Amino acid sequence: MIQSSLPYNYSVEISLAVETGYPEMRILFAEDDPKVGRHVRDALTAEGYAVDWAQDGQEAVWLSENYAFDLLVLDIMLPERDGISVVRQLRRTGNVVPILFLTARNEVQDRAMGLDAGADDYLVKPFSIVELLARVRALLRRQRPQLASRLKVEDLEMDLLARTVSRGGIQIELTNREFSLLELLITSSPKPVSKAVIIDRVWDRYFDSETNLVNVYVNHLRKKIDLPGFPPLLHTLRGVGFVLRRENP
Repeated sequence: MIQSSLPYNYSVEISLAVETGYPEMRILFAEDDPKVGRHVRDALTAEGYAVDWAQDGQEAVWLSENYAFDLLVLDIMLPERDGISVVRQLRRTGNVVPILFLTARNEVQDRAMGLDAGADDYLVKPFSIVELLARVRALLRRQRPQLASRLKVEDLEMDLLARTVSRGGIQIELTNREFSLLELLITSSPKPVSKAVIIDRVWDRYFDSETNLVNVYVNHLRKKIDLPGFPPLLHTLRGVGFVLRRENP
């Protein structure tokens, strides 16, 4: 588990997906029961998904507003903020990520309330992990045609399938680690990414948060993508992290 720079001293348990040859599918999972949480998280990661595990509703809102997810799996009865409230806020702000509710409630009215709030599917506890995984795959299949294999910020482009990077038509050679770092920054753009998140998602190790390793790789990457004659895109935000975007002059 890593300690992330979340408000309210939250901690987020994050694990990486196995390499599948496709852009990583990331799931936000919100569940306050440790036993159920570990069981579901382990099943999802075993299927090759990257899973961020939030343990209350406020944490789930913060994560979904600051990071991009392909799917949300939410328990309705969460502390701090219930799942219905979480979904309503996300939908009000225009977030269209697919959402699967998990709940112990089995009343028709409760199911209708969850779906009316903006959820896409509903699974009642106790449930079979086999059925949960099938529903996750179904929701992601609906989403997959919308997922782009090409990412772009200004004139900087990444092709995730061909694993190529170019800026203004100029090809840029990156190492595998630099490519992963750029993919994280470009998918998070225009929002910044903290050093702790970079360490966890790009290296998948527990480095000292004061290590200079991230700064070294960011500087290498900056030299490659901020070409002469082009406006800088990769910026360091002191005390926050790093961000990929064009700053106003």
